[in-house]
Amino acid sequence: MRKDKKYKIDVIYEDNHLIAVNKQGGWLTHGDKTKDKPLSEFVKDYIKVKYDKPGDVFLGVIHRIDRPVSGCVVFAKTSKALVRMNKLFHDKAIEKTYLAITNRCPTEIEGKLTHFLRKDTEKNVSYAYDDNKSNKAKGAKKSELTYKLLGRIAGHHLLEVKPLTGRPHQIRVQLSKINCPINGDVKYGFTRPARDGNIYLHCASLGFEHPIQKKPMLLKAKKPSDQIWQLF
Repeated sequence: MRKDKKYKIDVIYEDNHLIAVNKQGGWLTHGDKTKDKPLSEFVKDYIKVKYDKPGDVFLGVIHRIDRPVSGCVVFAKTSKALVRMNKLFHDKAIEKTYLAITNRCPTEIEGKLTHFLRKDTEKNVSYAYDDNKSNKAKGAKKSELTYKLLGRIAGHHLLEVKPLTGRPHQIRVQLSKINCPINGDVKYGFTRPARDGNIYLHCASLGFEHPIQKKPMLLKAKKPSDQIWQLF
């Protein structure tokens, strides 16, 4: 287990059924072929210690955000919550709000983007097309998001982005498609990486109905402490 302070989890909400964490960029949400210890395992460690649990800790991974992306991630602490949260995501009953910083501003300061996305799983990269009629776009899935310019300063533009679908790398590739790649995102067209290797995309909030208590929830994650984020 990593012991340096920067990997201490930041719990933003917890009850008997759910736990939400503000993930730092660079941290895996769930394990992959790299074998790096993911956020899910650190959350299990946290629960085990906090509640002095002697055996294995149940933790359901409901959704993921990309490794270089920061922000709100919610996990299920019970199987009932996992099933119901999975259904909420499947039914698009979760309102996801992201913040993105770009060096270029979209032509329109507010709008909706519709593309067709196809993921190359071997290269772990997604491609966006204007339609799905070409051979290259065969199997591409319709992807939609809305965006709004919140501010601009020192050549940086802060966008509020709300994905309406949940495609892999959706926000990253759709913003790149309109010539507004996210700062630091060299995979999708930005000119240089950030110093820490992460990108300026942050899941700022998740809104949904609590799967058990049936009350409205709005989980918010503070922006990263990086100087560019603090400009806004």
